[in-house]
Amino acid sequence: MLYGTKNPHGGDVYGTPITLDFSSNVNPFGTPPNVIAAIRRAAALVRQYPDPYCRALTEAISAQEGVGESMILCGAGAAELIYAYCGALQPQKAMELAPTFLEYSAAAAHFGAKLLRVPLLAPDFLPDDRLLDALQEEKPDVLFLCTPNNPTGRLLDHALLQKALDICLAQGTHALLDECFLDFTHGRSAKNLLSQYKNLLILKAFTKNYALAGMRVGYCLTENPRLLSQMAAGSQPWNVSLPAQQAAIAALQNPGWITQAKAMLPTQREALSRGLRSLGFTVCPSQANYLLFFAPVGLDRALQKERIAIRNCENYPGLGSGWYRIAVRLEEENNALIAAMQRAMEDESWH
Repeated sequence: MLYGTKNPHGGDVYGTPITLDFSSNVNPFGTPPNVIAAIRRAAALVRQYPDPYCRALTEAISAQEGVGESMILCGAGAAELIYAYCGALQPQKAMELAPTFLEYSAAAAHFGAKLLRVPLLAPDFLPDDRLLDALQEEKPDVLFLCTPNNPTGRLLDHALLQKALDICLAQGTHALLDECFLDFTHGRSAKNLLSQYKNLLILKAFTKNYALAGMRVGYCLTENPRLLSQMAAGSQPWNVSLPAQQAAIAALQNPGWITQAKAMLPTQREALSRGLRSLGFTVCPSQANYLLFFAPVGLDRALQKERIAIRNCENYPGLGSGWYRIAVRLEEENNALIAAMQRAMEDESWH
């Protein structure tokens, strides 16, 4: 848990009363009913230790992803796996794009790595050949990539990814590719590249797809069994709780749950973008279930008065004050957000 430090992420609905949380980018349809039922059933079994091998869950993931069970390691959410990854590799130099998900640099720094960042330029925030140049010049031990990137919502071009992986393979750089939001997009997974790049690890989680943020369960895929062994050795044996394992197994029985969200997201994302632009905000193009935008400083605090949370992104390297991220939710909720923003902008007391 956090102690004596400021929460660096969204989703904190506990310190301030919140009724609409746009700071957490989970499936707008919430958690599947059969998953809730599975958690209730698991509650009767909590006197038992969870399966330390996650056998049934690993088997279900193997069937879902079409990869061998030996390529899978489960963890208590994607964040724990990032720390296990850095703990196993002990990188001296770690490279990432900026802005991107904060836990990559936090985990790398925790294990003593020097952090190298390749800046993405507003308002498009698209990676380009500068990434390749930086890779060849700096030769980091680890490269962190995210597609779609968080918080920008931009997909990583597949050709650029392969060029980066070629460089990484040639010079001995390990690559972590975070695909936790990919299923909400029309982007394609890099799973087909795992056999070609033994230095590649793909990160996935149930947090976003099935709205299981409170359960903390994720997994990674790689054809490097030695790396998975090292990551497992640095984790506790019961890190994925019994309810979390049962919830994840039940979630995988609902592929249509993601499909329905993926179908509605483009329309609602565009409607939200229009609403933000109508207020004079700068909106970045996104292919994900969230939007990054620039607005007057203090907008997040103004919305808290209406019990609405948005993600203040000023703590992302490469951004700063005035940058915010919002989830794409259901139409009625999105309309409520824009209306609240309109009221906030008409109140001149804070900006």
